[in-house]
Amino acid sequence: MSKTIKLRKGFDINLIGKADNKIAEVSQPETFALKPEDYKGLQRPKLLINEGDTVKAGTPIFHDKNNDQIMYCSPVSGKITGIKRGEKRVIQEIQILADKEISYEKFEKFSVSELKNQSREQLQSQMLKSGAWVNIIQRPYGVIANQDETPKSIFVSGFDSHPLAPDYGIIFKGQENYLQAGFNVLKKFTDGFVHFNLRGNAEIPSVFSQIKNVELNKVAGKHPAGNIGVQIHHIDPINKGDVVWTLNPWGVILIGKLFLEGKYDTSKIVALAGSEVSNPQYYKTYAGASIHPLIENNINSDNVRYISGNVLTGNKIESKGYMGYYDHLITVIPEGDKHEFLGWILPTIKKLSFHRAFGLLAKTSKEFNVTTNTNGEPRAFVQTGTFEKVTPMDIYPTHLLKAIIAEDFDDMEGLGIYEVIEEDLALCEFIDVSKHDIQSIVREGLDLIQYS
Repeated sequence: MSKTIKLRKGFDINLIGKADNKIAEVSQPETFALKPEDYKGLQRPKLLINEGDTVKAGTPIFHDKNNDQIMYCSPVSGKITGIKRGEKRVIQEIQILADKEISYEKFEKFSVSELKNQSREQLQSQMLKSGAWVNIIQRPYGVIANQDETPKSIFVSGFDSHPLAPDYGIIFKGQENYLQAGFNVLKKFTDGFVHFNLRGNAEIPSVFSQIKNVELNKVAGKHPAGNIGVQIHHIDPINKGDVVWTLNPWGVILIGKLFLEGKYDTSKIVALAGSEVSNPQYYKTYAGASIHPLIENNINSDNVRYISGNVLTGNKIESKGYMGYYDHLITVIPEGDKHEFLGWILPTIKKLSFHRAFGLLAKTSKEFNVTTNTNGEPRAFVQTGTFEKVTPMDIYPTHLLKAIIAEDFDDMEGLGIYEVIEEDLALCEFIDVSKHDIQSIVREGLDLIQYS
């Protein structure tokens, strides 16, 4: 049965520089990259190509030595121009010089009626070898789904509540047929519901308005209302031993294209946003794109930080770096590497603060220009009770984090480690007066539970 969820806890971070509702014309990046670090749960990538090889979109690039069935495939066609390694020869990037016109590996394609008659095994085989499988993320742990397990339900969030998040009505416009086909495929993988969750206090984008074969739910409230973890918690909570699969709508569309068109098509529309962008807008590109052509002559300052993703959970990249596989947003904000006279003590209406500390007099509903400055160094873990105010889940974040630091497995399980991944407690990190790297602590806890 469909549900309507109204969340009272949370905090919206309103930033200057939201992308205009238009898609700009820009030449495609010359290079793209596949980054193993994008894929949580990937432990030991084994390369299947060499530098100088030519590939098509959908050509396997590597697989996990611990699971050789899931292929991680090239997002574009072209030539492998570089394999960048870090410490201990860990693979960081596989760089591809893209063709002007993308060519694709050919996979079996089906009509809508033929697709209905395919078994889970047939669908799974094509998804594994084509690269599409990596769009399915398993809870608990937030890792690439195990193909041998059956989830009790599948969740897709139809909106993003992070700062400067792209408008799903724009980036997925015209993809209705592929989205529906993707949902039809996913229904074959569970005996439970495929939950599709929409923003409860907003108009439903036209691309989502006619979707069938899913359980439609509405979620209203401040961020993190758009997080799948929060939605799962209120609709079909995860207990020890449960498995739930999650996807972004882009992943559902990619799966739909795979079966209707017979190709691994990673084309996407991404938003370039942030206070330091001259013309924040949308661009068409492919997964793993170099951001350089998108930001060229479009940045207001030299001293900025480029983030693949949003300011809460995204990753820092260089000006000639590459977008993460799952990201639809590039954020550009000022570096906070300058000392501020009197800091937070100075009365001002220009700073954003959840705590409304002395001197921070601004209304949080206005738009702010934030920097990367953390306004303090790590210190003792102060228990303030504020984490619970921005976490709309029936867990105790402070106690859970302390249990992780203490490596207390029983308390971690009892306090809700199975229900969260990094993004679900990212707001806690933003408001933390102790300046801890809370998302890293959460990942450490998840790894301890999963691999111990």
